[in-house]
Parts: sequence; C-alpha cells; structure tokens
Amino acid sequence: MLSSTTKHLLHCGLLLSMLLVFELLSGGIKVNENSFVAVDPWAEYGTVATIVLYLLRLLTFLTLPQVLFNFFGLTLYNAFPEKVVLKGSPLLAPFICIRVVTRGDYAELVQSNVLRNMNTCLDTGLENFLIEVVTDKPIGLPKHRRTREIVVPREYQTASGAMFKARALQYCLEDRVNVLNSNDWVVHLDEETLLTENSVRGIINFVLDGKHPFGQGLITYANENVVNWLTTLADSFRVADDMGKLRLQFKLFHKPFFSWKGSYVVTQLHAERTVSFDNGIDGSVAEDCFFAMRAFAEGYTFDFIEGEMYEKSPFTLVDFLQQRKRWLQGILLVVRSPVIPLRNKLLLGISLCSWITMPLSTSNMVFAALYPIPCPNLIDFVCGFIAGFNIYMYVFGVIKSFSLYRSGVVKFLACVIGALCTIPINVVIENVAVIWGLIGKKNKFYVVQKVVTTGRPPVTV
Repeated sequence: MLSSTTKHLLHCGLLLSMLLVFELLSGGIKVNENSFVAVDPWAEYGTVATIVLYLLRLLTFLTLPQVLFNFFGLTLYNAFPEKVVLKGSPLLAPFICIRVVTRGDYAELVQSNVLRNMNTCLDTGLENFLIEVVTDKPIGLPKHRRTREIVVPREYQTASGAMFKARALQYCLEDRVNVLNSNDWVVHLDEETLLTENSVRGIINFVLDGKHPFGQGLITYANENVVNWLTTLADSFRVADDMGKLRLQFKLFHKPFFSWKGSYVVTQLHAERTVSFDNGIDGSVAEDCFFAMRAFAEGYTFDFIEGEMYEKSPFTLVDFLQQRKRWLQGILLVVRSPVIPLRNKLLLGISLCSWITMPLSTSNMVFAALYPIPCPNLIDFVCGFIAGFNIYMYVFGVIKSFSLYRSGVVKFLACVIGALCTIPINVVIENVAVIWGLIGKKNKFYVVQKVVTTGRPPVTV
C-alpha cells in the first residue's frame, strides 16, 4: 500500500507529465519550425475575421483564475490525505444539528439516509447531536430523541419573499422554530447526502477548533451503486474542483472567492442567522452561492473540512442538463445582485463570464484548427496549460473517486478512459445549459431525480 505522500508525489508527476505532453502536442512549447504558424492572418482571412479569431483566443483566459486555484490546490496540499484523526474527544464537541432539506417527494430515501447518518455519527463517537429534516410535505419520520421533523407551513413567507430551499432554511431560523443556541453548529445536507466516519471526524475537529464560522469539505459521487456511469464520470471534474479550487480558497485565504456548494455546509448558528437566507428571488435559485457571497461581504471567514461525504450524480442526462442550467441561472442572479459588492464577487463574476462564453470558447477550438493564427509564445503556452490541466481534472477526479486496489487495474483504467470520453458530451451539455439558461426563465428550481423509478415526471417549482 502506497503512503499518502507517495500518492501525492505520483499525482504531481502525472500532472506535470500530462501538461508537458499536451504543451508539446498543442504547440504551447515550440520545439522546431513546424511548431510556428507561418500564416499572415490579416492577409489570409481579412481584418474583421482576424480580430474575431484573436478575441476568441483571448476568451480562454477567462478560465485562468480558477485554473490557477485548482492547480495550486492540487499541488500545494496533499491530494491524498490520510484518514482524519480526531484532535479532541467527541464528547467535548459543541452541539451539532445535522439539517436535511427536502420537498418531501422521497420520504423513504430521507428516512433511510437519516438512519444511516445517525448510525455513522454514533459509530464515530458523537453524542451531542440532532438530525433535523425540514420538509414542505410531511414524510412521517419515525419519532426518536435524536431526530426532528419540521414541516414548513404552506402560508409561510419571509420578509423578502425568499423561495424554494432558501425559504425552508430561513423558516428554521425563526425564533418560534429554532431550538438551537447561538454557539451551536449546523451541518447542512441534501436529502441524498451520506455522512462518512471520516467526514464526521473532520466536522468534529472543525467545530472544536472554532476559528471559522463556516466550513465545507469534499463530496464524491462514485460510491456504492453507480446509477449513471456517464454523469458520474463527468462529475469527476467536480471532485477535482473540490480538492483544488475549493480547498485552496478556504485553507489559504479563508474566503469563498468562487462561492461553495449547497451541501456539506457547516455553519455556526449565530453567523448563519446574521447572514440569513432571506435574500429574495436573487438568493433563492442558488441560495448557497448568495449566502457565501453575503458572508464574504460581511467579513466572515471559511475553512476546508477534511473528510469526504457521498452523493449520487444525476440519474439522467436531462437531469444533468437541468442541474447545470439552474446553477448558471442562480449564479447569474447572484452576480447581478446589487446587494453583493463588486470586490467580493469579482472572481465569481469572471468565472461566470467564462461559463457564459463557453459556446464561443468551444467554437474557438474548431476555428483554431481551421484558421490558425500566430500568437506570442506566452499566449500559446497559457492556452495549452489551461486545456491540458482541465483534461487532467477529469483524470484526477477518477483517481480520487475510485480505488485501484478495490476496482482492479482494468476497471480503473476503463474509468479513466471513460471520464476522458465524457468530455465532448459534457462540453455539449454545458453549452446547451448556457444557452438555455440565458434565454429561459430564471426563477425556476428544478429538482433532480433522487431514486431509481420509471415514469417519474420532472419536478419544477
């Protein structure tokens, strides 16, 4: 069995090797005269076409900030840490409320996951905790001293008119509903999210440390029974994103420059109530993003929590597309909101611009092959670095999600190759999501399928 440090060094070596090969093949590193473009684009293509080609090439640089965050996050910190070791007794940990939000459409799934998560907490030695299920419709959660079901009244409205998940989360903070003290901690989970003993130990360490009121950790998607291999392998990019960009921004800067996810969110209650989920429609479609930006603007700090949680990737390509569309629309509302100062959402805005211009960036790959243009060596090198590193993100996500020892060499390599093969499909879906998200209504909240059934209509509220 390889040590944690050895795995990390091998990963760094593989990353640098792939980048070097990609730079050589793409012309980012010039090795001979054939690496240079000999065409005079102004004479060959005309003034207007040449300007367009150069502008398309420069659009690639919009992704550079998040690429650099991912690169340094994956290299500066051990990408394969050992199991989390408790830094103090779980009996001394402050009170922790594990809060699950659901519309109530998957009662059996929620009940099953509540029981599993409760047992995981107990197996880890955690005693001072409660699991709350916040639902729009009653799910009949069995009575237990460690569980609580909160049904959000249909007539409940927040002061700003918050909707969807934000409305339910805000209801929990109302004085007549809340049973927690200001120094207690809340762990926010989606209805399908599963705790692991590693993540519980990481949360205990985080709350015992108490230096930062907000924290988040890694979520992986290739666990237990994989429902859809295509979407699961495509989500390997998100695993790498958590271990790179998310980890660097929280461990080094303690700020959510690029926002955070909506699950595996750990907050201290007094800070959560101060920031609030009552942020109107702008903060209702991507409530997690708006919350992070408001907390950032108000000076709160964040940290990365060691230990992974489990989730499932969307079961269908339609759900995968709808999920991406909602994320784009929600982040667009956040970036456009006058409530969030520009200085706090600058990097998020640049990231959003790179996403919105993805159809143009995709067309650049075609035009670059058909109509080559000479560029300074630095521009060619950076473009090659960005493309090569984004490809490696899928490779790393698979390496992080699948165990070579459990899967075997053949299956492991098949997953790596499969993840690379999903890239064109993922690019198409992301492009469709961008176009649909920009022209479609932006106040819809699509809920992806959470259990394997047949004939289930999509849920949109």
